[in-house]
Formats: sequence, structure tokens, C-alpha cells
Amino acid sequence: MRSALYVPGNRPELFDKALAGPADVVLLDLEDAVPLGDKDSARAEIAGWLRTVPAARPRIWVRVNVEDVEADLRAVALPAVAAVCLAKTESPQQVRAASAILDACEPGPARIEICPLLESAAAILDARAIAAGPRVARLQIGEADLCADTGIDPGADRAELLAVRTQVVLACAAAGIAPPLGPVSTDFRDLGALRTSTEALARLGFRGRACVHPAQLPVVNAVFTPTAAELARARELLSRFDSASGGIVLDDRGRMVDQAVVRRARRLLADAHGE
Repeated sequence: MRSALYVPGNRPELFDKALAGPADVVLLDLEDAVPLGDKDSARAEIAGWLRTVPAARPRIWVRVNVEDVEADLRAVALPAVAAVCLAKTESPQQVRAASAILDACEPGPARIEICPLLESAAAILDARAIAAGPRVARLQIGEADLCADTGIDPGADRAELLAVRTQVVLACAAAGIAPPLGPVSTDFRDLGALRTSTEALARLGFRGRACVHPAQLPVVNAVFTPTAAELARARELLSRFDSASGGIVLDDRGRMVDQAVVRRARRLLADAHGE
């Protein structure tokens, strides 16, 4: 999953359009994008639309409110939903509580996954325990709220957040779940800056990014899509490794191939859809 597009839950006219677009995930939002007075109607709009969606389950997530988590989860625990984004997660106890609600109300055998959104110092410091919670598929960082909570004032390159981002990448890897989803960039007009910051996230170990505008999707998808040349090199390297039967393996440049290089090649192919 390379990209997730936030869509306000009180804008039902956008749901089908978003699902038909290039986002890998449509992230219907019941939280910050919805005014307080529209929460109930947005929940009803999302629930009604989800009942009309056929076979799109891997592509639809819903972000739910921490204050109304039970009502939100009971409304959206439907077959079309692949995951819920648990806003303002601060502890593994919140994850377990959300999972228990889903256990009680989710229809059928399909298991809706949980993507905790870490938006506070407490959440970051508890990231490893949160990542190990039931149903957790990956983590996401909400950097605007995190900066407000901590007093961090990031510059243009966001270097002040490097330690936080690294900790979340490590927490996901330690828990054996998917790499984290990168934070949104609210400046959807400067696509050059978006590419630069997304490439930095990719180098750090992120494998996808949330978006707030459809214009951001082509850039984010491109950064997280392996090139044809990269895929060809990975396939060729694995072919050499599999043919070596435990002997010394050299790549096409004569460099020794060890297990770490093989794991990286396999991960690259896994990132390519269908590989």
C-alpha cells in the first residue's frame, strides 16, 4: 500500500470518485475532517455507502474518533472495510478495547485490521507495545498533533522529527507488521517539496504515505513504486542466490551477496503489486 487518501466523511459525493481514483486506500474520515456537529450524519453516510460497495474491501479504511470509538466501530464494521485508523491512540489498552469491539460486531470471518495513529509523546514512547496489539497491521504518525503536544517546531526538512520517525519504523519492524504509513503534507500545491519529503520517508523505512488531496497521489505512488530496472535486478539476484545452493553468491557487479541483501531484494519484490 503506497498511498492513502483522506476523504471527509461528511462529503459523500466524493466517496465513489475517490474509490475510482489512483489511491491505493481510500481513508474515509470521521475525525478531524468532520465538524463536531456533523459527526453523527457523517457516520450514517459512511455506513450507508459502505453497504453499497462490492468487493472493494482491500482499499477502504475508516478513521474513527477516540471519543466515539464504539459508536464509530459498530457503524463501520462492514465487509467493505479493510482497516480502521484509530485516531489519537496512546496505549495498547486502547487497541485491545477497539479489537474487542470489532470481535463483538464484525460480520463474517474477515478480520478488519487496526492502524493506530500516534499523535502524542505518550503514543510514541509506547509505540512498540501499541504495534504488538491485536489486529494491528501498521502504525501511522500524526505529526501536527504530535508537534503541538511536544513543542517540536520542525524546519523545512523536518529533521527535528527524525528520532520520532525512526522509533516508529523500528516499532513496526520489531512487531513484525508492515512498515508505517508516512504523515500527511498539508501543502498540496508544492509537489516538488512533496516528492523530496516522501523520498526521505522512503529512505527511512516508510512504505506508504497518507495524502490530503488527489494531486498528491501520483507523486507518492511514484516514490513507493519500484522501477522496472530495480525489479529486474532483484529478480536476477534472487535467481543467482536460489541457484547457488548454499555456495558463495556474487551479484552482477561481482559483489558478495549475503542474507541481508537477499531480504532487501525480496522486500522490494513484495512492494511491487503481485510479485
